[in-house]
Amino acid sequence: MHRVEHIMGLPISLRIEDAAPGRDAVAAADRAFAWLREADARFSPFLPDSEVSRLDRGEQAVGGPSADLAEILDLCERYRVESGGAFQVRLPGRGLDPCAVVKGWAVQRAAELLRAAGVTTFCLNAGGDVVTAGRPWRVGVRHPERDDRVCVVVEVADGAVATSGRYERGDHIFDGRTGRAATGLLSLTVVASSLTEADAVATAAFAMGGEGVAWAAARAGCEVFAVDAGRGVWRSHGFPVAAD
Repeated sequence: MHRVEHIMGLPISLRIEDAAPGRDAVAAADRAFAWLREADARFSPFLPDSEVSRLDRGEQAVGGPSADLAEILDLCERYRVESGGAFQVRLPGRGLDPCAVVKGWAVQRAAELLRAAGVTTFCLNAGGDVVTAGRPWRVGVRHPERDDRVCVVVEVADGAVATSGRYERGDHIFDGRTGRAATGLLSLTVVASSLTEADAVATAAFAMGGEGVAWAAARAGCEVFAVDAGRGVWRSHGFPVAAD
């Protein structure tokens, strides 16, 4: 089956090829998409009634943030520290915005819901950030300056691919150390075991600029492909480029 829904401001597509005998793939897809809609409603900084927006206004619920939001904020703090402050979810003059963690974290959990429901072979694609399972899947990484081309194709089985770049939303990633837009790279792609890690590392490394490429590649379990502002291309030794 193949399904596409517009959630979190982007198209999210799910392709299911196989499930364990007796398991209902359609019901599993329903649960996964329902969770993604729930995550958007709870953690979007663009919705005034979300938990994130209420927390940002100081309208803290009794007992503090939910366990899920506490986990998200802990991840944000982890990447802030590990990136030396380049990764930030609260820049001067801006409200709390944990989207750089929320999307990958939420989509990874949706993938785990699919697995728990007996779906064995699938590809879940959230605006180009992808979780795969069951077999090797070929994932194209868009060329940072040509929307009709890819600059590399990776092959990933039971893993995740995330790309941060300037081509869709312009200069929307900021270096928390300076408060200025990160412009040292055109795009940076991370392959990791989970989309939580791949997406957050890609964003943090992009915010760091050129130094972020080596920083991301040095992380255990991460492989990296990057195009810098001078059109130079760099990839880590184990980056899983698909065979021709």
